[in-house]
Amino acid sequence: VQKVRFTVQVAEGAEPENFVVQVHPEWGARGAARFMELVESEYFTQCRFHRVVEGFMAQFGIAADPATYAKWGNAKILDDSVKSSNTRGRLSFAMRGLDTRTCQVFINFGDNSSLDGDGFAPFAEVIESMEVVDKLYAGYGDHPPGPSPERIKKEGNGYLQRDFPKLSYIVKAEVVQQDVAEIGR
Repeated sequence: VQKVRFTVQVAEGAEPENFVVQVHPEWGARGAARFMELVESEYFTQCRFHRVVEGFMAQFGIAADPATYAKWGNAKILDDSVKSSNTRGRLSFAMRGLDTRTCQVFINFGDNSSLDGDGFAPFAEVIESMEVVDKLYAGYGDHPPGPSPERIKKEGNGYLQRDFPKLSYIVKAEVVQQDVAEIGR
């Protein structure tokens, strides 16, 4: 079993809080593997939850540094077939069509099973402290008026800190439990 603890800054000045995700390779092997690569490379450190839409989802995964994003943002992975549904607490990769998943992930706030038919394959789920995810800053909404994904990719966190300072962000994401077969590889 692979579990990842996210330490997040929900609001400036508040104490960081945690939520835990359990990764399910049996739901989406490619998505689960990419997600673990991103976690293990510390890719998500300082990533903002740049697209938080109340009742729908919270999206993250555009790296704080444009050079880091350039490496991962162009490294597409093949799709997984949908074996689980996009329901509350489940994580899926964002995509722009067939085989376009890279590094942006979203957490479902509610029943978004309507996304299943579009090929959004969950690969993990929040198993502890979903209430922390529910507190992520949603005041900016979707783009527009919320942050421009293209500008984040080019300008990184400088753009977000200047124009969208209230965004919640990931302090760190770390593996807290791994399958015994994975240890020692």
